[in-house]
Amino acid sequence: MASHVHPTDTTLRDPAGLFSESIRRLIIASYWLVIIAAIPLWWQTTSIERLSLPTSRVHAQAANTLRFPVHIRLENVQDDSLAPALQQFVQERTQTSGLDVTVDDKDADSYTITLAGGPPLVMERQLTYPVRSGTLPALADTLAALLVPPVDVHRVAQYSPRYRLAFTLLNEDAAAGTSISSWDVSRAISRHLSPILNSLSVLHNFTVESQVQFHAPLAFSPVALPHGYGLTPEDLTVFVNSAEWSLSSSVSNDPVLHFILFIPSESHKPLQILDSNGNPSSSDAFLLPQWGGIVIYNPPSDLDSSQLPPSALTSVFSTFAHQLLILLGVPSLLPEMRTDPSSALTGWQLDALLRRRASENADGARDTLESIVKLVDQIENMPVGQDVRGDVQNSLTALDKMYASTSLNETLHQSADALTLASRAFFNPGMLALLYFPAEHKYAVYTPLFASAVIPLIAAAMREFRAWRKERR
Repeated sequence: MASHVHPTDTTLRDPAGLFSESIRRLIIASYWLVIIAAIPLWWQTTSIERLSLPTSRVHAQAANTLRFPVHIRLENVQDDSLAPALQQFVQERTQTSGLDVTVDDKDADSYTITLAGGPPLVMERQLTYPVRSGTLPALADTLAALLVPPVDVHRVAQYSPRYRLAFTLLNEDAAAGTSISSWDVSRAISRHLSPILNSLSVLHNFTVESQVQFHAPLAFSPVALPHGYGLTPEDLTVFVNSAEWSLSSSVSNDPVLHFILFIPSESHKPLQILDSNGNPSSSDAFLLPQWGGIVIYNPPSDLDSSQLPPSALTSVFSTFAHQLLILLGVPSLLPEMRTDPSSALTGWQLDALLRRRASENADGARDTLESIVKLVDQIENMPVGQDVRGDVQNSLTALDKMYASTSLNETLHQSADALTLASRAFFNPGMLALLYFPAEHKYAVYTPLFASAVIPLIAAAMREFRAWRKERR
């Protein structure tokens, strides 16, 4: 009799596809585990480094004021009451300039005033002033003009420790007729500009370059005159043809001051500068504020050489020297003052320039630091790295050293360092990279990237969760 073996209850089965459901849930869970594990890495790589800035120190600088002690020794005075009275007069005239003026008859290392006959004479840091009725008010006015001279700040170039001086001889069209192909620029610079550059070496480091161009056309047509051509005041503002004139011959980040000698072509000779009424002016030069100076030279018809004559060089570079002083903010003396012709600048002029440049640098550094702090507070996604914080801290340190300095030269150098460091922090590429990248841009970038992958995972997870709850019930 045959026997049959029946399967028991322990036989392996997969009722209702439970095995496939477990595999599916494990796969979905693995995706979510990868996403959760990647969140810290994503957070680390996309987070913005925002180091704290010394905000309190920056705000404290706003209350600081740069003061300059000025000591004046009065010589050849019999009346002891003259010095205190003169001090009061000078303080009233310079009270808003940051000067602390002291006048007495004691030995001093600063300025000396001698009351004597003759016109005012300025020598280095000495002033010889004539004795006359009403001397004190007039002397106070003179001292105020020497200590705080007026300067047209709109024409002065922004301060820089380094400048390039570019001297260019431009022939409008050498092929059209008489042209100048050479000039003894080295000798002219040595004679007319080197004394000025040496005197200003405590403020700036100068690099000098020169070139000659034989085709420099104007971008406009000069006004025709009965005897020649003229340049109106409107023409002067667009005189430089930047599209066709290659005025800079070297590559450098140093600011450039241009000095151009323009030789008109035969078709535009003689070329003159017109005043606002359309009449020819007596001047053959003009200044472009904060940019440079231009001199127009009309070669005489009987010129038998292509080299600029020495007499023209003297006139041209004397004008260039005057334009350079204006662009660098060097104050001029009063017309009635006599000075040593062998000295390029007096100590009065140089000290006044040092004080004004130091004040400008200090104000610029403080304003820049305030702007950095304000921007960082307003823009939450602006990064602040170690290099930015280091420049801000070093700029504040330079300002502290500037206030503690007793030397005018050291005060200027510290103020220049403070301004340079503050500007470098403000224009740091790491800060500007996300300056115009708000949070809305992040959402616009990440949403298309992750939505297509995350939404199906969320839907699958919710579906499996509902199925799991149904099985439990």
